[in-house]
Amino acid sequence: MTSAPAPDGAGRADRGAHSVGSAAEVADAAVTVPEVADAAVTVPEVADAAVTVPEVADPAVAVPKVADAAVTVGAVTAGAVTDAAVADPGSGLPAGTAVLHEPTVPVTAAWTTSLSLATLAVFMAFMTPIQILLPLQLEHIDPHDKNAALSLVTGLGALVAVLANPLAGAWSDRTTSRFGRRRPWILGGALAGAAGLVVTAVQHTVAGVALGWCLAQAGLNAMLAGVATPVADRVPLTQRAQVSGWTGLMQSVGLVLGALITTLLVTGVRSGYVTLAVLTVVLALPFVLRHAEPPLPRALRPAFDARAFARSLWVSPRRHPDFGWAWLTRFLINLGNALGTLYLFYFLADAVHFGDPGTGVLVLTLVYTVCAALTAVPVGVLSDRVGRRKGFVVLCSLVMAAAALLLALFHTWPSALLAAAVLGAGYGIYLAVDQALVTQVLPEAADRAKDLGVINIANSGPQVLAPALAAPVIAHLGGYTGLYVVAALVILVGGVLVTRIRGVA
Repeated sequence: MTSAPAPDGAGRADRGAHSVGSAAEVADAAVTVPEVADAAVTVPEVADAAVTVPEVADPAVAVPKVADAAVTVGAVTAGAVTDAAVADPGSGLPAGTAVLHEPTVPVTAAWTTSLSLATLAVFMAFMTPIQILLPLQLEHIDPHDKNAALSLVTGLGALVAVLANPLAGAWSDRTTSRFGRRRPWILGGALAGAAGLVVTAVQHTVAGVALGWCLAQAGLNAMLAGVATPVADRVPLTQRAQVSGWTGLMQSVGLVLGALITTLLVTGVRSGYVTLAVLTVVLALPFVLRHAEPPLPRALRPAFDARAFARSLWVSPRRHPDFGWAWLTRFLINLGNALGTLYLFYFLADAVHFGDPGTGVLVLTLVYTVCAALTAVPVGVLSDRVGRRKGFVVLCSLVMAAAALLLALFHTWPSALLAAAVLGAGYGIYLAVDQALVTQVLPEAADRAKDLGVINIANSGPQVLAPALAAPVIAHLGGYTGLYVVAALVILVGGVLVTRIRGVA
């Protein structure tokens, strides 16, 4: 991985030295700061600027007091700022906190709410077309091959997601806009994703739908890169699981809310897409407009090199084993969850013999979401309070595996309701604690969004793999009983592997 030298994620940078290039630049023992290039900083007043220089080493000048200064400059070499951050009203960062340092100032409830709304927008725009709008649209376009068409469209969209998320994250890490690194990508991704949804809405061929959906996926994954990273950028460890619980919960809420909007509040496929497009932008605006963030100084942005940039998208598990184990844990638990929820419609129809499997799936999804909401935030608060993550991930794997075994052993409607409640409770624990854990194993503070994009492949990858894995299991390894036993085993393996992480309690 290539990045400019910067303080690591734990924020242990030495802020004590201020190198000014040459001792000749210090005249009459007075320090003057006429200009700091490429840094969004203002020094309104420097008091007691007279400096006694008993000894100049390498050459270093000690400034004993800077009064009313809105910024702490960690190191200045040859007139270039290499580590600076601005105290921006509403940013949650005090004067002197470097942009790449580990955050220490608690975020407000308003900040968490705004970020959660932006996250809700992403997942509502992701999930609702896959679950409802695309199947209806493709059934109208090609009723005879609708299943193959849906697989083609969603598969191409998943491929775009796998590529777009880390790429957008890497560019976000390099963004030096005065509006910060994340907000331009959140707003730009929301607008591009909304445009892709509108393009998809007006298509009348499978190829056109595929193109529109790929455009939407590219924009929405750029937005996802923006909304996923502020937790690592701005939230201290003492709040991280709690905030992750709220933002993670938006995945399930987005699915339910999107389904209700597109089935009850609006009618028609085209109006459903347009409604989602409008909501995607509207829900992103509170975070973008109300919560400033410090800009990245240009001197901290590494020079672009195409080969080095491509190599940086691979995070070596040998060099960063904790990151590798966290990625594999997330992949396996998400794969098990996908196996447990993918075929619920057919499970209710073929094994439970439920009269209206469509309504049954909606009821199970609501139960799942409510139970996830009941555990995500309280467990997040508890995890932050005790300062531990791995034990909660192990707990969530045990709870989710128990739910899968319920589906494997009992093919009745009451057992399906119980399994949905247990699975949701387990996944709520996972949503809060795993995201907090992942932010603690990121290799470089300067590459947070890119590395989280790599981690997010462990979310989208299982959605592609699960159908290919589930079909032969159902056909040759015991039907739905075999499917849910496999799901339980995959989840348990994920819970065991999290214990291999050494740098997080």
